[in-house]
Amino acid sequence: MAVELGIDTFGDVTWDDDDRPVSHAQTVRNVVEQAVLADQVGLHSIGIGEHHRDDFAISAPDVVLAGIATRTERLRLGTAVTVLSSDDPVRVYERFATLDALSHGRAEVVLGRGSFTESFPLFGYDLQDYEALFEEKLALFAALRTSQPVTWKGTLTQDLRDASLYPPIENGPLPTWIAVGGSPQSVMRAAHYDLPLMLAIIGGPVERFSPFSDLYRRALAEFGHSDNPVAYHSYGYVADTDEQAREEFFRPYTISTERIGAERGWPAPTEESFLEEVEHGSMAVGSPETVARKIAAGMRALGASRFDLKISTGPLSHGKLMRSIELYGTRVAPLVRDMLAD
Repeated sequence: MAVELGIDTFGDVTWDDDDRPVSHAQTVRNVVEQAVLADQVGLHSIGIGEHHRDDFAISAPDVVLAGIATRTERLRLGTAVTVLSSDDPVRVYERFATLDALSHGRAEVVLGRGSFTESFPLFGYDLQDYEALFEEKLALFAALRTSQPVTWKGTLTQDLRDASLYPPIENGPLPTWIAVGGSPQSVMRAAHYDLPLMLAIIGGPVERFSPFSDLYRRALAEFGHSDNPVAYHSYGYVADTDEQAREEFFRPYTISTERIGAERGWPAPTEESFLEEVEHGSMAVGSPETVARKIAAGMRALGASRFDLKISTGPLSHGKLMRSIELYGTRVAPLVRDMLAD
C-alpha cells in the first residue's frame, strides 16, 4: 500500500540548545524552517496545531502554512487541528481555499473539536454548546465543501442564501480529515460525512484504537460510501541511538506533560511511566530502526496508510527537532516503507 509519513507540530515554545528561552516569534520562524527541511527530506505533509495559550506559539496555522507554501514544493500543508467549533466554517473554507491556490493544490484541513478550550471564551462561544457547535459547523462545512452555491439556515451559525465562496478550489473538493481522540460518536460522524479519519493517539498502545478503525470502515459501508484512508498521529523523537533519544526527549516531555496534566488532573509523569510509554505505548522515541518498527506496527494494527509524527514536545530545542526531522525523512521513512512492503 502507499505509505504517507508526515510531521505535526503545535509550535511549542522552546529553549535553544543552551536551555535559554526562545521567543514566540522565533518559534514561529523555526517552524517554517522545520517545514522546509521536511520538504527537502521527502516527507509527505506538515500539520500545524491551533492554540491560544502561552506555551504554544501558533494561533493562526493557516497564516504560517501560507508562509511555508512559498518555501516548499511538494509538502502537503494542513492543520493538527483546526478547532471548527470556535471558528466560522465560511472563513475556514475561504482561508484554506486561498492556501490551496497559493500552494498549487497542496492544502488540506483537519477538523476537530479541540482538546484545549481557550478559543471558546476568546471568540465568544459558550462551552455548554461544545457538542452542538461542532455538529452544526461541520454540517455547514461539509455542505460548502461538496456543493456550491449553498443555502443554509443556522441555529448557532449564520444563515446563507445561494452563497458561493472564492477562490474556488481548482481541483476540488478540498481535502478534509476529521480528527478523533477516542469517541465512537466522532468516528461515526467522520463516516457519515464520508471524510477520512485521523486518530489522535497521545498515549497507550496503538492497538487499543483498532476498534475505532474497524468501526469506521463498517460505518462507511453502512452509509454507502467507498473506503477512505485512516491515519494516526502520535508523539515521537528520533536520534542516532535509543539511549540518546530517550535522554534528550524525557525532560521536555515531562515539562509539557506536567503542565497539561496539572490542568486536567493527570498524574505527573515518572521515568517509569515514560519508559512504559516508549516501550509499549504509541510514542515513537528512539533510533531510526526503533522508530520505524513502532510506526510500521501501528500502521498495520490500524490498517492505516498515513502516520504523522508529532515532533514538538515542550521546550525541545529547534536544533534537536531539525536533526529528528532529518533522520525521520532520510532513514525512518525508507525503513517503514520497506517493512510495510513485506
